Amino acid sequence: MSMVEQFFSQTYAEREDLFQGLKIWQEDHYQKLQGTYPVISVSFANVKDDSYANAYRKICQLISDIYARHSYLLKSELLQESDRMYFRSVRVGMDEATASMALYKLSDYMYRYYGRNVIILLDEYDTPMQEAYVGGFWPELTNFIRNLLNATFKTNPWLERALLTGITRVSNESIFSDLNHLKVVTTTSEEYADSFGFSEAEVFAAMDEYGYTQKEEIKRWYDGFAFGSQKDIYNPWSILNYLDTGKVAPYWANTSSNHLVGKLIQEGSREIKISFERLLNGKSIRTTVEEQIAYEQLDMSERAVWSLLLASGYMKVLSYEKYDPMGESLPEYELTLTNLEVRLMFRNMVTQWFSQAESDYNDFLKALLLGDVDAMNEYMNRVALVTFSSFDTGKHPSVKSEPERFYHGFVLGLMVNLQDRYYITSNRESGFGRYDILLEPKHTSDDAIIIEFKVQNIRREKNLEDTLRCALQQIEEKKYDTELLKKGISPKRIRKYGFAFFGKEVLIG
Repeated sequence: MSMVEQFFSQTYAEREDLFQGLKIWQEDHYQKLQGTYPVISVSFANVKDDSYANAYRKICQLISDIYARHSYLLKSELLQESDRMYFRSVRVGMDEATASMALYKLSDYMYRYYGRNVIILLDEYDTPMQEAYVGGFWPELTNFIRNLLNATFKTNPWLERALLTGITRVSNESIFSDLNHLKVVTTTSEEYADSFGFSEAEVFAAMDEYGYTQKEEIKRWYDGFAFGSQKDIYNPWSILNYLDTGKVAPYWANTSSNHLVGKLIQEGSREIKISFERLLNGKSIRTTVEEQIAYEQLDMSERAVWSLLLASGYMKVLSYEKYDPMGESLPEYELTLTNLEVRLMFRNMVTQWFSQAESDYNDFLKALLLGDVDAMNEYMNRVALVTFSSFDTGKHPSVKSEPERFYHGFVLGLMVNLQDRYYITSNRESGFGRYDILLEPKHTSDDAIIIEFKVQNIRREKNLEDTLRCALQQIEEKKYDTELLKKGISPKRIRKYGFAFFGKEVLIG
């Protein structure tokens, strides 16, 4: 965004050197545009706050800083005294009415001064809204942002052009309800598809220049992005850091805001966690995609969650159905995680979910591998007590549904921590039913493990001991060990456990 500002802004009218030698400078028409417009540029990238008051204050600070940079306008005879009074009222403590009109009014002042309509640039407009959704102050912030955007971009007669960038395309029902004249370009659009990221040819040429030879490794880590039909686009931030340090590391994942993504998966439904399990295993999922993200639907729509991950760059399209305008359903997309960098970010995210009970969780895993049932019971009850709420949707789930959410989050934790020793699957057919968790050893020195979860049915089971017996009985009756036996694993090397739940109390046997 800074490049766009420096190209158009009259502040950089004498800086042709910034663009000489670039493709845009090959055409006289574009040369004549450089440094000819008044430009207002603002970024919401750092508005990552846990309350509406703090987010609003930070936005006011950004607007106040812009006014300070244009304080020369106060000396202009083109401004009346009432204009100067308003100009001075734009400060951190201003009210919402003043703040929502501030960029609109500044456009007026700059138009009078320069005699030309302004270009307004707003970078990462949706960062505050993602944080607001996570923090629980979405309605308050949405109302203010809607008023700000409407005044700045809808009813502004001094606006020449505007550019808004963000990770998500927010639904028209929210902040863009009044902005019906936007031209939207998304990752699936063909327009400007060759203008984002680094192509593979560019990356490999840069590596040759630096003397780096790890091309296949770099492709595995940072490739995978796509814009329209343009494939093999590399993450520019990660590539720049790699070229600078010569080290392969998760650069982009460590800098991007993933609070919203983490919340949606952690608190999501059983289906979301099962699909996420497939993704962590390097597999793909099939779903329809919504390019307009309705934040209000994220709690209810699995499709909205995957659409958000796709728009955010965490997932890529492997294939898709062609849209049939006469059809009755939306086309399906086959999606997978973008690259290794993203996969490692999510593995770390899952590990952090158990951070509050990290010691007990690690001790439980050790006890599980050793077959120490007493220790498994001791540690798992402490883990469940601390982490149940982490997998809660915040909507007071029932005693029956709460263990469901915990169980699927627990499966993801097993996958991340035991993937080196086991092939871990869940909810798969084997024998005459579907087992809950199956751990198939990668080495002959380890036993296979089958786990069945059961929530106590107080009408049929007097206590957790009865529930546990039902769980173990189901493993035998449904023959969940069928697939393991087919692979030649001895029955003596197959351990079977029941996990009986009542609320946050667990009995393992």
